Amino acid sequence: MDSFLGFHSEWNLGSPGGWDYQRTTQEISKKVWKKVNQIKPTGVKLDLDHPLLHPVVGFARMLVDVHRQREGSNPGLIAVVAEEETLIDVTENINFAKRLDQVDGITGILAAPQEFETKNGRVCHQGRPVSLIFMDFNNDVFLKLHRKHNLEPLMQAIREKRIINPRGTEPINVKSMFEVITGPLADRFHPETVRRTPWTRRFFPRKTVNSKGQPITDLIEWARRNWHNLVLKPERGYSGIGVRVGEIDRNGDDAIESALRKGGYILQEKVPLGLWAEKIPEIDKSQQQIILSSRQTDFRCLIGPDQVFGFLCRFGDVPTNVGSGGGVQPLAVLKSQMTVKEAVNKINQTILEIDYQKMVAIEELQKSMALNEKFTYLLGPIKIALRPRIITPAQLADLKKYCAAVWSDSLTLEKMWHAGELDEYIDIEHEELEIARMQPWQGSPAIFAADGLFSFGAHTDA
Repeated sequence: MDSFLGFHSEWNLGSPGGWDYQRTTQEISKKVWKKVNQIKPTGVKLDLDHPLLHPVVGFARMLVDVHRQREGSNPGLIAVVAEEETLIDVTENINFAKRLDQVDGITGILAAPQEFETKNGRVCHQGRPVSLIFMDFNNDVFLKLHRKHNLEPLMQAIREKRIINPRGTEPINVKSMFEVITGPLADRFHPETVRRTPWTRRFFPRKTVNSKGQPITDLIEWARRNWHNLVLKPERGYSGIGVRVGEIDRNGDDAIESALRKGGYILQEKVPLGLWAEKIPEIDKSQQQIILSSRQTDFRCLIGPDQVFGFLCRFGDVPTNVGSGGGVQPLAVLKSQMTVKEAVNKINQTILEIDYQKMVAIEELQKSMALNEKFTYLLGPIKIALRPRIITPAQLADLKKYCAAVWSDSLTLEKMWHAGELDEYIDIEHEELEIARMQPWQGSPAIFAADGLFSFGAHTDA
């Protein structure tokens, strides 16, 4: 599977997001792409309607199928559960509840965790029995909310295996698992997974070996000497919070001391920045011209049982071994007989040659459509790249194989955890582990995410 280059930076096996953002991005970007080609044809044929560019469709279908397997043809209520303060802001969850509500026999709702009760022994919402729940937060957040609100109805739903994702994925949903995959146990995993996992070690005073198998007698001192090529991350974290990057964070001693003081960090070998960066056209209003900016790209694979739901493309300014900041990018399957690099160069050059004011008008159209769609996240409107990211049919086929390996290896990790082989790698409080044991995953329906720092042929080092 050498049709694309790169590594995954992290997995989310708990409650990943992003499954509806690509659909909205595609709908908006089809109109932008049409406008660009009306002004100046690019000469590149693209498919912006491939089913894998709409991951929410398969995700919703999976939930409905699980309901019908449990309840037959009986109607049911499927709840999207999110923290109370996010209910009016996270458009993805709002749209998902509406999508489920449009399915015959299904009532879809968006609710806070404390809104549920038990009635006649069943978990209910406002008196109606609940069939399934997609919970948009992990066990640590659930436990905090449970201590505040007494979420016994949701605890019962966990015991009844009505929660998706199953709570049992949490112990293997920590970044220390990447040490398992790149350490002495690597032969237990699919070669595709191993070669796409950055060398990772839990960060504390210890002996180990580097990515070439050479001995490291003191990991802390070795990290100081090699800081330019390393990344420190919290074992449990998101959005780049707490991440420190060699060369970007030049004070390696400070980064190392902070990680040691806080505890619960991993050390990773840095994915070369030029491998997951692309040139993207942008409008520079200060200079009133169109420019090419180098942006870090992040390619999220959304994976289910025996299927790939689809992908989410993101770009940003902060190189943290995972995309952070920035926005989203449309994705397109290349239909023209040319390489990805040739297609990207042609599109970039075409956009650069378009009149500045006309491109400003296109960007304003893009923004107005985004606002109409309420395409926002917690911090405000989501930025959309002007140029699609390009991928080939062969790369899509290889990505499906890659995703199947991630799913299979996640199942291997869970089996290893239940067998007691991973106890030293998992630092999670006892009550969280008890919640995980209530609902083992064992390959049952779920949605996983693998964030890829991939190149499909247009990276800046190409």
